[in-house]
Parts: sequence; C-alpha cells; structure tokens
Amino acid sequence: MIFRSSIFARVGVNALVAFVALWAAVVTLAARDGSKQWIVLNNCRLIANAANDGDSFHVSAGEKEYIFRLYLVDAPETDEMTPGRLVEQANYFGISVPQAIEVGRAATEFTREKLSEPFIVFTHMSDAMGQSRLERFYAYVQTKDGDLGEQLVRNGLARIYGFKAAPPGLRNLRVEMEKLQQFENEAKQEKIGAWGVSIGRLNATPANSGPFSHFAPYQKPRGPGTPPASPSFLSTPKSRAPTAPGGAPELNRSHLKEKIPLGGIDLNTATEKELTTVPGIGHVMAARIIAARPFRSADDLKRVSGIGDKKYAQIRPYFQ
Repeated sequence: MIFRSSIFARVGVNALVAFVALWAAVVTLAARDGSKQWIVLNNCRLIANAANDGDSFHVSAGEKEYIFRLYLVDAPETDEMTPGRLVEQANYFGISVPQAIEVGRAATEFTREKLSEPFIVFTHMSDAMGQSRLERFYAYVQTKDGDLGEQLVRNGLARIYGFKAAPPGLRNLRVEMEKLQQFENEAKQEKIGAWGVSIGRLNATPANSGPFSHFAPYQKPRGPGTPPASPSFLSTPKSRAPTAPGGAPELNRSHLKEKIPLGGIDLNTATEKELTTVPGIGHVMAARIIAARPFRSADDLKRVSGIGDKKYAQIRPYFQ
C-alpha cells in the first residue's frame, strides 16, 4: 500500500494511464509498419527545394518525385514558422531558439552534402503528413557512408525522436535505438553539433564517425515462379510541386506566409489585431490577454485562462 501511494503521488493515475496508452500506441504503430515489405528505391537523387531540411526532403526516383521523412530522428527547424517545436528542440539540446535554428540549417547543409551522390531509399509508404501538396512518406535513407539518420545523430545535428519502425533487415527496433543512443552519447560527450554550438563546435567532426549501418531489405522466401517485389507498386504522387518561372520549385504555401519575428511583440501594449497575428492566438484569447494586463513579463502568460503548457510553449517565443 505504501508503494502504491508513493507511485500515485509522483506521477498520478492519469499520467500513468496516459503513458501506458502512448507506449501501446507506439508499439502498435511500429509493429504495423514493420509488418509490411520494404519498397527499395535505388539510384535516388535529391531535388533542390526551399522546403528541404535535415530530415525531410524532395527526392526523385526514376521519373517520380516524392518527399521522404526520416524515421527515428528529428533535426531542428530552419525558420520560425513552428515556434513551439523550436522551443522543444532547443530544450532537448539545452540551447537557445536562435541556436536551434542555426543547428537546423547546418543539418540541412549536411544532408544536402550527403545526398549529393545517388542514394537508396527504404520505405513502407507510410504517411508522414506534412504541409506540402505532395505526399510525404517515412523512410530510411542509405548514403555511400551508411544510414543518414545515424550520421545526423553522430554529428550532433539531430535528436532521437519520431515515428518508429524496425530498419530493413532487422526484426528488432531495439538494436537500432541502442545504436542511435550510443551515437548521441558520443556526440554529447565530444560537444559537437547542437551539443557544442554554444562553444563554437557546431561544425566539429566526430572523433570516430562510425561504422554506420548499411541496411538490406528482409525478404521472405518466395515460391517457385513468384516474381520479386518491384518499385512499380509505388503509387503516383497526387500532384507535382508547382514550378516557378525559371524552373525552380515553388515554395510551399506555408513558406510564403509573412513571418512574424520572434520576441518582437510587447505583451502590455499590443493591439488585438497584433496579438491575433501570433499562431495559436484567436480573437477570444487576444481579449483574455488584454483583460489580464498588466504583465510583469511574458512569462506570466500562463496565468491567462486557456493557456496551458502546450499553448504557452507555442506562443511565448513571439513576445518580449
């Protein structure tokens, strides 16, 4: 009885139930995704696009174009369009939001360099959502040096985070997760990438860079006369990214929105119209903020009705 009481006191019944439900969902998704046969796309090439970043990018496979999002890893954002996510990423590495953006841009350049030569994509065509009109799918990407996600983590340019699936050729996800954790620990110890951006070691190279995994698809034994799996099963994208005059890919609509500078709004003097320019603040919330003035600092936003931890993390970076 004493043991049960101490557990409930520390985490609470609801938190414990939520954790169990979340873990079950992750395991279910991973098992479901890993049950499919891998589609292997050889000789893929990176397509230059303003929306490309460290872990998500446009790819040509034959005559088709896709957007792929890496499994298991997450590189910081490269702009201020998703402030809540930026804050979360910055907190993970123990750095500031501007530094997180700097790391995100370094990760983008790292990925661009690694994908400058033909590479291999392993995918189940699982929907990775995204804001582009072109579908985005989760994938493992293998460069001539090995798995791209592992390389990003080893160089301190991405965190271990995201949708999970056992890599091609492996039946157990745990093996890959342990390897990624080892790479992250080494990058953190050496203070490179995001772990060393505060002391000027953003672009420092790791002392030991591998070996990185070279995945191979697991194939079930085929009966006589059964043809091998073919990338022809790939569905055609619903639409191609529009091309601007001159042949350069057009920016996603989300990138065409006017950017709101972080830290530029005075919480005590901003008008309702100014407040509603902040993503996540509507007219009702703006009215509540105005009614709650004066504020000693923007940190006091949490005392406004309707602003919980998630909402606070999303909107706080916009205020002085």
